[in-house]
This record gives sequence, structure tokens and C-alpha cells, in this order.
Amino acid sequence: MNYGQFLTMMPEVTLMTILVITFICDFISAGKERRWFNPVVCLLMLAHLAINIMPSVSLEAFGGMYQTNSSISVIKSILALGAFIVLIPSGVMLYGISFLYGATGTLYFNDMQTLLHATPLTIMGLVFFFSGLGFKISLVPFHFWTADSYQGAPTTVTGYLSVVSKGAASFALLTILMKVFSNMIEQWQYMLYIVIVLSITIANLFAIRQTELKRFMAFSSISQAGYIMLAVVANNSLGIAALSYYVLIYVVANMAVFTIIGIIEEHNNGTTEMESYNGLYSTNPKLSLIMTLALFSLGGIPPFAGMFSKFFVFMSAVEQGNTLSYAIVFIALINTVVSLYYYLLIVKAMYINKNDNALPTFKSDVNTKVALTICTAGILLLGVCSFVFEYIMANVTL
Repeated sequence: MNYGQFLTMMPEVTLMTILVITFICDFISAGKERRWFNPVVCLLMLAHLAINIMPSVSLEAFGGMYQTNSSISVIKSILALGAFIVLIPSGVMLYGISFLYGATGTLYFNDMQTLLHATPLTIMGLVFFFSGLGFKISLVPFHFWTADSYQGAPTTVTGYLSVVSKGAASFALLTILMKVFSNMIEQWQYMLYIVIVLSITIANLFAIRQTELKRFMAFSSISQAGYIMLAVVANNSLGIAALSYYVLIYVVANMAVFTIIGIIEEHNNGTTEMESYNGLYSTNPKLSLIMTLALFSLGGIPPFAGMFSKFFVFMSAVEQGNTLSYAIVFIALINTVVSLYYYLLIVKAMYINKNDNALPTFKSDVNTKVALTICTAGILLLGVCSFVFEYIMANVTL
């Protein structure tokens, strides 16, 4: 065996080397103070990027089982950059926490709540901490990794990233802002106002330009994150319930879309371009209908569940009663109209656009049908069954 063939797999070799080094460092430093750990991992990823940044020529190894070319090299570099950007917050957020500890001398929420006041040190801690979670939620201006990562990841993983991790980070941010930074509400509310407007507006403008469905849904998720933050900025009990309800509706609607994207991708040679959906209704009417219901819900069209989730986050935001909160909600409402336009582009492709080579009729497996049935039921029933929100309102507290 010619072991020199491993040199053709340089991106994989360097990445595996980083994983081994990280594992060893983690093992030998267990139980010790490790401020150096995350910077070391970031530097290793930066070295990985530098080594593999140049596009590779077409090569193959191991009898053709491994192949690479310039296009594959570029994609690997983009994904490595996304991973590097994700690693930077795991440092930014901890840096912010260190500021807060320096200001208060404690990391217990209840103690910090009484000790934190708006000083240059605590404001810097707030900004750094918020930046770390902003990356996780994909809020503007921390969103740059989202579209490339969504496009490059397997569709099931993309669906998970778009809803579950985003929902968890949103709950964490809500809890910490309301419990830890309650004495600094003026500072973080104004910061959130700016982030909300930027996230919803910029994401909508970029979504209109997309023709690849996973990138399209990436910008959709950034916009949806902005709407979720309206519940956070409300800083009231209705906001807590509205965020929980919004995430619930978002899970069923977004997972329905990504499940269908995965099905079409599987039957279309891995392609996720919007033009692949042209004429889909003529051959697969059930999938087209479910996709339409999910997109309508994401867009907030009544009587689907998404309309009620948006209504509650808007209502929670305007409960503050100040002019700025009304202005933010008004901007969000305008952006809702914009989002309807780009969601309807997919509906137009499925029902109106002609396609002489439309995808053939196919059947999904039982597990997929069960998942789509659950999502469809949620889209249709979670909005009109008022007891769902009432239950959340009665039981979700900080």
C-alpha cells in the first residue's frame, strides 16, 4: 500500500490531526484551569484553513475511492471557515463572562442580578456575551456562517440547526437577559431593537435573491430569529409564553419544509435548486400541499399556526407601550409582507411554473410520512386550538 496517497487527502489529514490534538489536550487538562483551550483550537483551525486554502487539482487515491478537485477544495475551505467562525464565540462569550465575574465576583444568577449595574465593564460583558449567543441564533451581524453551513451540511442536520439549536439558544438568551441583566434593561433593549431590525430586514432582502433552497431557508431562519427576539425584548410574562409558542410553531413548519427538501434532494440527484420544484404539483400533489402549508405558516398567513405565533410576539412587544416598540413592530409587519413574496416564489414554482421534465411521482417511506403528518397537524391545529397557548402561558415562567 502506498501511504503517500494520504497526502492527497490533506484537508482530511489536517482536520483529523486537529481532532487528535484537541482530544489529547482535553484529556490531559481535565480538571485544570483551561483558558488557553479555546484559543488553541481556534489557532489550529486557522492553520487548517491556511494549509488548505489553495484549490486542489483533480486527484484520486485508493483506487478511485477518494477523489478531489478545485470545486471540492473550495467547498471544504468554506465549511472550515464556518467551523472556525462558530468556534470564535465558545472565546467571545467566555470573555464576556469573565468581565461579569470581574464586576460582581460571582457567577450565580441570583447574586449577579442584584450586583450588576450599567458600568463600562458590565456593558462590555453584556455585548460579548450577547455576541456569543448571537452567533448561535444567527442574528445579524453574526449570521455570516449560516447560509454556507446550511448549504454544505446534510439536509437533516440543516433542519436540526435551523430549529432545535436556535430554539435552545433563544431560551438561554431570554433567561439570562431577564434574570441576570434585569438592572441593565435599557442597554440590552436598545441593542436588541437594532439587531431585530437588521436581522429581519437584511435576511429578507437576501432571501429574495436565492435560488438554492437550503440557502433560501438559511436567510429565512435568520429572519425568523429576528421575530423570536421580539418576544425577548418584550421582557414580560407574555413574551416568555410567546417565545415558547413561536418556537413550537417554528419547529413543525420548518421541519416540514426541510423534510420535503430532503425528499426532493434524494430523488433529484442531490440538487436543491428552486427550479427543481417547477411543476411539482402535477406529479407529487401531497408533498406540494404540505410544503405550501408550511411556507404559509412561516409567512404568517391565516389561519395557519404561524399567523398566531407572530401575533403573540407582536402583542408582547407592544405591551411596553413606548413609541420605539410600536415602530419596531411596524417594521416587522412590513417585513412580513416581504417574506410572503419570497415564500410564494416556491409555491409559484410548484403550482404555476411549467416543467416538461418535472420530477416523477414517488412515494415516501413510513417514517417520513409520520414526520410530515405530525408537522402538518401542528401547522393546522396549534393555531386554532387556543388551549395550547393558554397551557404555555399558564406554565412557562422564569
